[in-house]
Amino acid sequence: MKPAFLLASILTFAACSTAPKRPPLETVKSVDLPRFMGSWYVIGTIPWAVERNNVGTMDIYELRKDGKIDIRYVFHKKSLDAPRREMRAVGRVVDSKSNAEWAVRFIWPFEAPYLVIGLSGDYGNCVIGHPSRDLVWIMSRKPTMSDPEFNQILRDLAKNGYDPKRIVRVPQRAGGAIGTPEPGIQKPLKP
Repeated sequence: MKPAFLLASILTFAACSTAPKRPPLETVKSVDLPRFMGSWYVIGTIPWAVERNNVGTMDIYELRKDGKIDIRYVFHKKSLDAPRREMRAVGRVVDSKSNAEWAVRFIWPFEAPYLVIGLSGDYGNCVIGHPSRDLVWIMSRKPTMSDPEFNQILRDLAKNGYDPKRIVRVPQRAGGAIGTPEPGIQKPLKP
């Protein structure tokens, strides 16, 4: 990915935080960070510039000793058979009481709000929101989600000011994200 395009995308993402004021999104009461870590398949999203035409997408979180979170965004461009690519970011917890509000940085010094606004009790599904309601990620530990479950999340998001018509389902391979990264991108994930 060209640095200028990435920078423009990051600036666009950061600019969402300057959208007109809306009531704050309510985060979940508590996130057990060690339990939240690991792989999450992106099932649905309002894609921002860098995500358009991405399939087989996944976020992978790893808690660092300093309390920050290493984030790997894994994806295939347009086809699940395309080479796997990665982007990296760093998250930091903003609200340490709940651990549900983070700031994520893809490129210094720009950070974007990352709000855990939905989380199932078994940590099998989560929903990540942005105050602007222009970005959202519906994620699961599995590469698939039932229609009734997905539709319930859409109804919940609509109650929180999101336009469900803007949310698209992300194609996933039933067995998960597979493939090797393009040369020079990042090393592949371990199964």
